[in-house]
Amino acid sequence: MPQNVFVLGLDETNRALLERLPGAEELRFHALLDVSEVRIGQTDFRSCLDHARERLAAFDGPIHAITGYWDFPVTSLVPVLCEEYGLPSTSLESIVKCEHKYWSRLEQAEVVDAYPRFGLLDPVRDEPVLPSGVDYPVWIKPVKSASSKLAFEVDGLGELAEALTHIRAGIADVGGPFDAVLERVALPPEVTEVDAETCLVEEAVGGRQVTVEGYRHHDRPHVYGVIDSVNYPGTSSFLRYQYPSTLPAHLIERVTDVAERVATRMDLCSTTFDIEFFVDTDTDRVWVLEVNPRISQSHARLFEHVDGVSNLHCMVSLALGRDPRMPSRQGEYGVAAKCFLRRFTDGIVRRVPTDEEIAEIEREIPGVVVELTTSEGTRLSEQYNQDSYSYELADVHVAARDETELNDKYERCVRALRFDIDDVDGADGADPVDVARTAS
Repeated sequence: MPQNVFVLGLDETNRALLERLPGAEELRFHALLDVSEVRIGQTDFRSCLDHARERLAAFDGPIHAITGYWDFPVTSLVPVLCEEYGLPSTSLESIVKCEHKYWSRLEQAEVVDAYPRFGLLDPVRDEPVLPSGVDYPVWIKPVKSASSKLAFEVDGLGELAEALTHIRAGIADVGGPFDAVLERVALPPEVTEVDAETCLVEEAVGGRQVTVEGYRHHDRPHVYGVIDSVNYPGTSSFLRYQYPSTLPAHLIERVTDVAERVATRMDLCSTTFDIEFFVDTDTDRVWVLEVNPRISQSHARLFEHVDGVSNLHCMVSLALGRDPRMPSRQGEYGVAAKCFLRRFTDGIVRRVPTDEEIAEIEREIPGVVVELTTSEGTRLSEQYNQDSYSYELADVHVAARDETELNDKYERCVRALRFDIDDVDGADGADPVDVARTAS
């Protein structure tokens, strides 16, 4: 009898990946809430929970697993629903320990020294002054955010005041829904007064950026991959995620050890984790940037191309109470990347590549898949896919024998993608093809 797996925010791209998993013929994947219903900043936790409960109650059959790969509110919905149905999942408290950025830093400090100096700032009540013991340059961000939204790097009082203006305008979109989750958890005294509309301020650190992906099953953490995150030159915006990492072996071991200790400290169980790091390859110093209690669905194709199975396998296996036992280097390619084609100034999109043009590119360049993230008529500053400094136009997935071939395929693809974008308010928007060619 097929087992019914409910996936919060299931989209068609990831459905296709799920249906290619080992043993997928014995599973039935069901969408639980639409992607638009679970987007951070555009939803309410309580209403999401109510709608999910209604749809599960209306299902005529057994429910074997409830899971998801998106950030908040999905990460918080999963443990609540799993507890109600008696299904495998980590606790809601362990999720909040990871996602409340201040609480997460306090927990990390108990087991590692791999973190920058940090403090708190209330964007409404406090003056624009750094917390004691923290020096410029710093990053300021809400204690709950995602995809670098409302995260700003500042290097002086004027920049700090400007960042706080932007944060005050948008922080309630995420803070309000996350406060509804905090009400469900017994917070330690040092976190009790830190609501979701408070900001974390931490000293800026640098180096190479990597992500460690793993899972914890039966109390034992397992790391199955380390991914490089490469920025556009001179920016904090991602150019691509690339797997496998090119870090030296001893630094792979270092970030793996820190990730496993942090995941254990957070008490993550029966779940995946995705921990981001900065690594100084000159000094061998590492810093934890962020702890995510989920897989990165952005890495799914990378693992499928290189290891033979996407990381969605870990998510589904754990939701069913099984040990994932991920394969390694059994895929068709030696290296894979997810690349982000961006524009760094606002504009109005007048033309995007047609379906026929994209299909031709994918036929001409094996191992390439293009997914548009904008559409005709869109003003870039109003679309969902953006960080604090750039606007995303397309995701370009590339798989190749080696990094040289990967860069060549990416350049060929970007040259063939035609976007027409009108500048807004006199902004001089860099052509995305030129930006991509310079960065590759």
